[in-house]
Amino acid sequence: MRILITNDDGIGAPGLLALAREMAELGEVLVVAPERQQSAAGHGITLHKPLRMEPMSLDAPVVEALATNGTPADCVILATANGRPEPDLVVSGINMGANLAEEVLYSGTCSAAMEGALLGINSIAVSVAEYAAPIFEASAAYARQLASRVIEEGLPEDVFLNVNVPNLPAGELGAPVLTRLGRRRYVNELDRRQDPRGRDYYWFSGEPTECDCEPGTDVAAVLAGNISVTPVHFDLTWRGNNGCLGALIGEPEE
Repeated sequence: MRILITNDDGIGAPGLLALAREMAELGEVLVVAPERQQSAAGHGITLHKPLRMEPMSLDAPVVEALATNGTPADCVILATANGRPEPDLVVSGINMGANLAEEVLYSGTCSAAMEGALLGINSIAVSVAEYAAPIFEASAAYARQLASRVIEEGLPEDVFLNVNVPNLPAGELGAPVLTRLGRRRYVNELDRRQDPRGRDYYWFSGEPTECDCEPGTDVAAVLAGNISVTPVHFDLTWRGNNGCLGALIGEPEE
């Protein structure tokens, strides 16, 4: 069994190390991760500059660890480059901070798992809902349990699992629940500052506001102390009544 570990927090992130140690109990672990922080990189693919991979040493039983100047999605593609055998499983994380609701669209962690799914590889994204003092051990232990089941049972085509774990010790975590994506709108702030030469620059930040945290959502599950597991598919097509939209674009009536 060959397991690819990647992330968007960079190859030196403690969440990646915790994950690699757990996954090594299931099979051979290959790590290909960004050389630096790539949070909110989305599903970017590098087309306009050379990609490099440098061997790294990790304090974990991995068969190989490589750092790249590419994005998280690049990492998954690079993991099969130059005749490397395709991994049986992609696990992305453990991300420092939740990836809930529409954060899935921005997250490099989730995008790496999505790239794996698009390549036909069973894939999981794992995040812990804390930035300041995350507890990675409980998230890593659950990721190992889930990965073992996914290896045995597989996942639907083009689907990855987005896992969000509350920042609690293992003994205090609620049961894992299957969820849908909620909504988390951001109140965005754009702070304009000046550098020492008097030139303007901008610092982007924002805080989430829970818009849809109804029972059954990933947001509600994490707020209740449960592990949220959301099956995510790349098809973003709206499934509502298309009648009004057909008229809008001038589609001929039947």
